Amino acid sequence: MDWISLILIPGITSLVLVVILLTGFAYLTLFERKMIGRFQLRIGPNRAWKFGLGHPIADALKMIFKEEFIPARADKLLYVIAPALAIAPALIAFAVVPVGPTLNLFGRQIPLQVADVNIGFLWVLAAASIGIYGIILGGYASNNKYSVLGALRTSAQMLSYELPMGILLIALILTTTLGTADGFGTLSLKEIVAMNRPWWLWLWIWLAFPFYFITMLAETTRKPFDFPETENELVSGFATEYGSIKFALFYMTEYLHILGASAVAVSVFFGGWRGPFVEQLPILGLFYFVAKVMVMVFLFIWVSASVPRPRYDQLLRFCWTILFPIALVYLAITAVIVTLA
Repeated sequence: MDWISLILIPGITSLVLVVILLTGFAYLTLFERKMIGRFQLRIGPNRAWKFGLGHPIADALKMIFKEEFIPARADKLLYVIAPALAIAPALIAFAVVPVGPTLNLFGRQIPLQVADVNIGFLWVLAAASIGIYGIILGGYASNNKYSVLGALRTSAQMLSYELPMGILLIALILTTTLGTADGFGTLSLKEIVAMNRPWWLWLWIWLAFPFYFITMLAETTRKPFDFPETENELVSGFATEYGSIKFALFYMTEYLHILGASAVAVSVFFGGWRGPFVEQLPILGLFYFVAKVMVMVFLFIWVSASVPRPRYDQLLRFCWTILFPIALVYLAITAVIVTLA
């Protein structure tokens, strides 16, 4: 048994990935605050260290040393474990995302991916769905009416956007049958990124991206679809009774979901780590991947700073009466294209 390839390398890769994600989350908050400041003709945070680079560290220290408080009438067990149930799926979803090509270091093949499983697509969808339970349990366990309303909104919102999102992803999986040798397609994100597709198929795939991006906003509960925690309606929604490190975990989960959704979208729609000269210099693939993810994150921030929040019922109606039929039509046309190609 090759312990190095089966245990040591995946273990080190997992550890490095978690450290990078947690550090990236911290500075993603600074990036968002800086960008929103520019959108609103402000400077943004600039007091802690040079250019405000110390703000994420200051925020982390503030959260860690705040007083731990549990409401008297809360379900204490669920109240405590809910933040962990929310953040764990956000982290494990990255396990199947290839962030770069396989590197040759010290005579060994080092994949820039924790695990290449043949159901990687399903793994990501399952992890994203499980993460909702942490939010629902957190709202329920707080024994606060605003928190319960936020939890109920989360569950109803999930039922509305996941259907068109799932149908669009099924259509994209159908297109993989045109890129595999056996014609059966694949659910492995590594194989999806590596496969070659004709230019006209790329155009058809990109046509679905605007609709998929709308469902991504709802999936990550980002503005304008941040209904589970609308400050002007529900105080802080499901997180109203949370503080200190437990609130920080929920806060961290939101940004990790943004990074995860961006990484999956980049892998499916924009070739992942692929780019010019990657064959000659494989490490370039990692930089291409990070650059594409940052562009996707910028889109999240741009929309949140520019688009006003609709009413809650308008999102549900939009998903069921507009996005759902569009996704069905896209799936039907994709099936015809795949059959005739």
